Amino acid sequence: MAFAFDIRGELLRELGPRDSYVLATKLFNRMSDGPNGAGLSRKAIFAEIDNSLQRLKTDYVDLYQIHRWDYFTPIEETLEALNDVVKAGKVRYIGASSMYAWQFSKALYTSQLNGWARFVSMQSEVHLAMREEEREMLPLCADQGVAVMPWGPLGGGMLTRPWGQSTKRNTTDLYNKHMYDNDAAPAKAIVDTVEKIAKARGVVMAQVAMAWVLSKPEMTSPIIGATKPAHITDAVAAVNLVLSGDEITALEAAYKPLPSPGYLTYEAQIGGDRLWRG
Repeated sequence: MAFAFDIRGELLRELGPRDSYVLATKLFNRMSDGPNGAGLSRKAIFAEIDNSLQRLKTDYVDLYQIHRWDYFTPIEETLEALNDVVKAGKVRYIGASSMYAWQFSKALYTSQLNGWARFVSMQSEVHLAMREEEREMLPLCADQGVAVMPWGPLGGGMLTRPWGQSTKRNTTDLYNKHMYDNDAAPAKAIVDTVEKIAKARGVVMAQVAMAWVLSKPEMTSPIIGATKPAHITDAVAAVNLVLSGDEITALEAAYKPLPSPGYLTYEAQIGGDRLWRG
């Protein structure tokens, strides 16, 4: 992870003036040994923002995001520390990612109550095969003026290829295999519909899946992973693909409610304690 940061820092110098691009990074998972090498304690936040700035070879981060809700640290401690790094000029804005709506609401209220910097963005898992955030998180963000940055908009690649087509990723990526159930009948129906619309429109499936995400007014900057230049080209092209009402209805028709993602729970953090707490 640190090595990747170092490479990125060198590449950022080639992009041009610092104010010509937006630089975002996150914290929460383990980055160093010891009890404060992970999580959202005041000590961890102060240490990791300095480490990130050093690795990225910059003076400030535009958007500093917490990767998860920390069940082991009071939210007041986390938010005050984040406010302090904003006041210190090391961070311009703060954002959050993947938590329950009640937790995010509590964080927003706590910041407002104390006059601290407020979360301006939320990274949530949103794609055609995972729409649970439509129940509470997306309405909350719309009401509070918080930008939504959907991660996994292509379902970890599941929505980019015909059903049953194998790739190196879906056979070797254990995390992706855990996150997206490729045996579910509703998921197959969704993928088949994406394929059908893509063929009718003369575009690749990724563009249809991304266009659906962009059709939602709460969405701002979908987060994708690209291993080929064509992946970026397809994602950008989706901006100009406007789906009809009938197409959106067809894409959404096969969806079935899913359990809340396990990575949000207290039990998940307890179970992963050895991985990120040490």
